[in-house]
Amino acid sequence: MTAKLKAALFDVDGTLVDTNYLHTVTWWEAFTQAGYDVPMASIHRSIGMGSDRMLDALLPGDRDKDADSDIKTSHSALYSVYWPRLRPLPGAADLLRACHSAGYRVVLASSADPDELKVLCEALDVGDAIDAATSAGDVESSKPAPDLVQVALDQADAGPSESVFIGDAVWDVRSCQEAGVPCIGLLTGGTSRAELADAGAAAVYDGPADLLEQFPGRLTAVSPER
Repeated sequence: MTAKLKAALFDVDGTLVDTNYLHTVTWWEAFTQAGYDVPMASIHRSIGMGSDRMLDALLPGDRDKDADSDIKTSHSALYSVYWPRLRPLPGAADLLRACHSAGYRVVLASSADPDELKVLCEALDVGDAIDAATSAGDVESSKPAPDLVQVALDQADAGPSESVFIGDAVWDVRSCQEAGVPCIGLLTGGTSRAELADAGAAAVYDGPADLLEQFPGRLTAVSPER
């Protein structure tokens, strides 16, 4: 027997708003300012992690970690320049509205800090279709830990078998696996179909518009059995 879908949980950066490469460039600049030479390809592969985990993954383990906060501040300042120009990915706003109209609880589960998440929500401009949102400020451990997904489940008042998560990074998929929630992967963040599938994505689509064209069947099709 298949559980009835009650909640659609969404990552935001790279899933609903086209930001991943902006983050890559601004993290690269922040690292450069701090004296670290980190290839952009490595940074891009880490987008979607919480910033604390990203710095541990990309920077030397013997660095002065007291300076990490300065790197994060530099990234935030560099990235904020782009805030007025952020744009939703094609079909993102309509997909959120479709989920809301279908009666699903729509919850955003983002690794962004609260101020940044507010800007992302303004860029989406679909506040009437979003029931709740959680950010990095709501959890102790960031993706790929399951904390954000679990908080989103609580906000949706839904269990793992009644929910589906839509994300663009392997870190989304891994956090969902820890939480027991099926994850649909999107290619809009720049991660390949094979990488998402190998990480455990239940299905992979080109982007929000592609998923919307097949709504709602593709969401309900990945719900696990009770």
